[in-house]
Amino acid sequence: MIKATREMLRGWAEALLHIDDTPERTAAAYALGIFFGFSPFLGLHTILGVGLAFVLRLNRVAVLLGVYSNLPWIIGPYYTIATMGGAVLTGTQLPAGFRERLAEASHLSFTDPALWKHIGSILEPLLWPYAIGSSVGAILIAAIAYPVALAFVRTRRRHKHH
Repeated sequence: MIKATREMLRGWAEALLHIDDTPERTAAAYALGIFFGFSPFLGLHTILGVGLAFVLRLNRVAVLLGVYSNLPWIIGPYYTIATMGGAVLTGTQLPAGFRERLAEASHLSFTDPALWKHIGSILEPLLWPYAIGSSVGAILIAAIAYPVALAFVRTRRRHKHH
């Protein structure tokens, strides 16, 4: 009884996670996760990545590993650089008095609705550079992640079979 239950649970887990996918599909799942992890959809990346993994029947663990590759200490520098790149691509300049207006926001409380309205008005001109820059960055990083993950998965499977 216990063995049958264990086998049934293992079968469900393998079906859910797609553990036995080909190396190409596993690498694609990881690259998809990387794309969403570095995309402009910050805050929705997990839902979007896992949702698309279900639709495409990809390895959910590989997608989540990719999504969470954008670690907390990487997020700030990455989105800053991506937004700067997006500003170059769109020809967007920083608004006049940007630094001063941002410094003003540091004197407001996080619970003060005026803070969020103030920050929104400061950052609004950077919305398109942010969206375009982080989309281009996400595509480039995912394009690099696919062959790296594919080589890794193939190597691990070869070692496992020997």
